[in-house]
Amino acid sequence: MTGSLLKKPELLAPAGSLEVFATAVEEGADAVYIGAPAWNARALAKNFTPEELAAMIDYGHKNGVKVYLAMNSLVKEEEIPQLVELLALLEQLAPDALIIQDLGLYSLVRKYFPSFALHASTLMGAHNSLAVEQFADMGFKRVVLAREVTLAETIKIHARCPVELEVFVHGALCFSYSGLCLFSSYLGGKSGLRGRCVQPCRRRYSWADAGRGQHPGYFFSMNDLEAIELLPQLARAGVVSFKIEGRMRSASYVGAVVKAYRQIIDAGDNIAEVLPQVRGLLHDAMGRRPTGGYFSTPQPADAITPFQTGNIGHFLGRVTGARGGRVSVILQEAVESGDRVRLHQEESGERSSFTVKEILHEGRVLDRGEKGGAVSLFLPGVQAEAGDVLYKVDVRSRRQMEGRKSRLTPPAQFKKMIEKAGKQGRAQSVLKALALGPAPVPQHQRPAPSRGRQVTSGKQPAGGRRDKPAGLPVWLKGGDLRLLNQAVVERPERLLVTLDRESLRQLQQQKKSQQHLLKAITWVLPPVILEDDVPFYRQSVTELVRQGFRQWMVGHIGQLQLFAAPAGRAGAGGRRPSAAQPELCGDYTLNVLNSLAVGLLREMGVETVLLAIEADREALQKVCAHKKKSRAGLVVFGRPPLFTARLQPDFFQFNKTFISPRGERFELVRKWGQTLALPDKPFSLYSQLAGLKEAGFDFVLVDLSFVPLHKKEMAALRKSFASKSRDRSVDTFNFFRTLQ
Repeated sequence: MTGSLLKKPELLAPAGSLEVFATAVEEGADAVYIGAPAWNARALAKNFTPEELAAMIDYGHKNGVKVYLAMNSLVKEEEIPQLVELLALLEQLAPDALIIQDLGLYSLVRKYFPSFALHASTLMGAHNSLAVEQFADMGFKRVVLAREVTLAETIKIHARCPVELEVFVHGALCFSYSGLCLFSSYLGGKSGLRGRCVQPCRRRYSWADAGRGQHPGYFFSMNDLEAIELLPQLARAGVVSFKIEGRMRSASYVGAVVKAYRQIIDAGDNIAEVLPQVRGLLHDAMGRRPTGGYFSTPQPADAITPFQTGNIGHFLGRVTGARGGRVSVILQEAVESGDRVRLHQEESGERSSFTVKEILHEGRVLDRGEKGGAVSLFLPGVQAEAGDVLYKVDVRSRRQMEGRKSRLTPPAQFKKMIEKAGKQGRAQSVLKALALGPAPVPQHQRPAPSRGRQVTSGKQPAGGRRDKPAGLPVWLKGGDLRLLNQAVVERPERLLVTLDRESLRQLQQQKKSQQHLLKAITWVLPPVILEDDVPFYRQSVTELVRQGFRQWMVGHIGQLQLFAAPAGRAGAGGRRPSAAQPELCGDYTLNVLNSLAVGLLREMGVETVLLAIEADREALQKVCAHKKKSRAGLVVFGRPPLFTARLQPDFFQFNKTFISPRGERFELVRKWGQTLALPDKPFSLYSQLAGLKEAGFDFVLVDLSFVPLHKKEMAALRKSFASKSRDRSVDTFNFFRTLQ
């Protein structure tokens, strides 16, 4: 990173506590990213108080280190007042940038808090030049690329749009494209897009009807990214910031990794000289097995080790016996009292961590157990069994980190500053402009939240008569043009077909008798378009629009670039709608969960949008209560991809069922060049149409993309849709539970 490069790339470190923040600064980070309270995609990590945020920003700036706040969680409608209050406070604290995902939050900042620099989170799914151009047009200072983007693709993207690019170079990898994973949400309402992911990809799965030699494995548990030798190439490709993942990691982990990457960056092109020491630091950090990720190849062979758990840390040993809260183990590595250890239970896949407080060897209490020693460890409250596995995930670090946190100005000294910032009335003025009512009051003083128009079952209420609402228009979607031959619902308002090479080939082969149906098609763009496929979609969209196809659904906001007139850019990087332009709709993969996002999309020429598929009933009806001129719809039937991934290793068995330790069943398929996991059976909200109409929805969508189109299945669906009552055996996703 020397020679023609005038400036070293930024080293960006994570911090989930004051101690970790101070450690990152002192080990050489150029910038640190921390989570803003309640609105970051690591919501399971500790939330900082405003005083702690002020202390870290002050400490960072005094040491020449930038501080970025991650506000990259989806925002519910009811959370907007509290979000405004937080932004008004953060405006006074002056962080160097906000890292965001939610389109409503973007709209709020752009209109009312323009002093903030914005970085597009990796959860916004920037996997091609269309996305990066779109975010640049919207005024983002920096774009965090999807972790699936290769080095070759990064070079092409930067050549087409020289905005600041940031990439992850170290730490955990998600199996799915960020922003497209519904797995955790589908299984229990804990949304990865809201920082609540329970990591179902880390579990052990088995193939249904597995043949001889086909064993259960951790098929989707990614190894940890380690790109130390690729930093010079990434810098030459246009990357300005090297990001380390790990806001839930310890001070010892973050300190070791930051120190290692600091040495690599400072070594420039002379990496070989420092590699031995750097590898030692990274080994001591206790991550997972390393992989170079997608940088060198779109199909890295070392990305997953399917028959090992993928736990972080060093293998400590396998439990040989368990009794009375103690486990026996022959140590494969030394362990000390005070170290952090994780137990992985083989049968269930559950994990639990604890601090070693007592080590026994032949009845004697030890402070340290040596490698090869037979010891027993006390595991309070954990039911371990022989065969379970122990990992050492952190070392006793009190002596190493002593005094670091104390070098920050104590957060309490910022109390008056925070109180003063809260009295300026900034939040009230913004809320008044938004017509959302007064600023929020303390929780204990708040009245019960207004629920707006309720999504009901559509039945007549007891003790009164209710006029039956008019029928809710139904859109019918399929994966290809075979949809034209299906009559699952009566007179659908629209027919939607996903555009890819196969459906385009089918279009060219259609008979003249089908032409009247063809013009009614709404073409759907898939959420992931690889960089090398951008020319195909650019050419296909242009040609189909020329042929008269006017209705389109975009799967990613970057796809607006395919329809933008050169002189027709709106202020938010959108398009000015006119009679000659195509009519655009937003797919549920835009992750719209609040009315501010709905309004922003309308400004950008997208006047019809499917709300987030993972939303619950209360969240949906609150968006509908506040949306204005836009049309809002909801997917009420389908098998949505629970993850969308680029990786396709040899051990995957496509078009086959895989089963979780809890007996949950899913199907693995290949579509659009991606790997998709589908629920075994569709979810359905079709019985809720009357209530959805009453709540303010304008249409619903039935998605047959991954449903067999055979006569038997279609007949069963017609019968199901004709039924007026709710089938309790049918999955309803998060509709009747709370999205967390």
